[in-house]
Amino acid sequence: MFCYQCEQTAGGSGCTKIGVCGKNEDIQSLQDILLFGLKGIAAYAFHARELGAKSDTVDAFMHEALFKTLTNVSFDPNQYLELVLRCGAVNLKAMEILDEAHVKRFGTPEPTSVNTGTKAGPGIIVTGHDLLDLYELLKQTEGAGINIYTHGEMLPTHAYPELKKFKHLVGNYGGAWQEQKKEFGEFPGAILATSNCVLTPPANTYLDRLFTVGITGVAGATHIQGRDFSPLIKKAKTLAGLQQKEGKPIMTGFHHTVILGLAGKIVDLVKQGKIRHFFLIGGCDGAAPGRNYYTEFSQAVPKDCIILTLACGKYRFNKLDFGEIEGIPRLLDVGQCNNAYSAILVAKALSEVFAKDINSLPLTMVLSWFEQKAVAILLTLLYLNIKGMYIGPRPPAFINANVFKILQDKFDLRLIGNPKDDLERILKGK
Repeated sequence: MFCYQCEQTAGGSGCTKIGVCGKNEDIQSLQDILLFGLKGIAAYAFHARELGAKSDTVDAFMHEALFKTLTNVSFDPNQYLELVLRCGAVNLKAMEILDEAHVKRFGTPEPTSVNTGTKAGPGIIVTGHDLLDLYELLKQTEGAGINIYTHGEMLPTHAYPELKKFKHLVGNYGGAWQEQKKEFGEFPGAILATSNCVLTPPANTYLDRLFTVGITGVAGATHIQGRDFSPLIKKAKTLAGLQQKEGKPIMTGFHHTVILGLAGKIVDLVKQGKIRHFFLIGGCDGAAPGRNYYTEFSQAVPKDCIILTLACGKYRFNKLDFGEIEGIPRLLDVGQCNNAYSAILVAKALSEVFAKDINSLPLTMVLSWFEQKAVAILLTLLYLNIKGMYIGPRPPAFINANVFKILQDKFDLRLIGNPKDDLERILKGK
């Protein structure tokens, strides 16, 4: 970073200022939060724009907020915190237009059982987030004798009618993005990365069969231009292919329209005491120690509680059998990280039905986070004044102690601890 006040590298031996570029460290922390949030908004807005959807509100805020980070003068921390929360409001809009674009183009998601085994024959695995990339690949491989598998955040695509109609979209292979090096190394087919969350392959492994598209790029991999997947298809046909293997099916596709369709029954079960509490457990996963917390927490949730999940954090527990409560699955996968929008609409609807503030509902959010989109979603939840959320596995490194305390005081933001202790505290209403 360059210090415009002393015209030296900030923090370097020639910098005459104290702290980070002579700035208030709280402002620097708030700027970092804002920049991460803007990156998350940019991801959602990019995917929406690829489908022809855009928002002047989102674009205008991007310009204003980025401009706010450029000037090297003093700022009012309270005013800057308001800007950070506005970032959450704009991210809500970005998720809304992306959801609408997905539904308009691919249909409304519906509960779908997804195979996790493999079929004999050539295969392509698709990772990332971009539904349009998957759709174009499915069209170009129709009748080609190649099976298509999803990976990571692409799992929920199986629930969209216009995607699931392709019979060669046969299942989901593997888990979250951080498992790529192992899982892609074992996958004998070709690989397509459609967005971020892609890792550089280890030496002498699968680089020669890794393809990227759109904004994604890996040095040495083949980059697809204009969604012409013929090089990828050609490569897949030259590879040995997969063997038949059985796998445990997993459910996805509980879009807010599906859950709201069950609202009457859910309300009755709550009033009868058969549903005690709702938990949203999910978010962006990672490889660092401590993330087994989310598996242990989900396993400890009592059987009279419902678990909503989303994003790749669900892979910590989505193959476990949680059973049902009078026909309603106890585990409801609402989709990708951007489908936090669905979870928010469900919470708002329950708030209206029970005539209670969201913070008075029997609902707790237990979130894992790792990267920019997760930060943007957290800001959205804070903008909506949702309190008592648990985040982890550790505090964000770019949020300094003062700013984190402000968020804790204002929103009762909590760090995860011991799963059983946290669960006991939640169910006791503390």
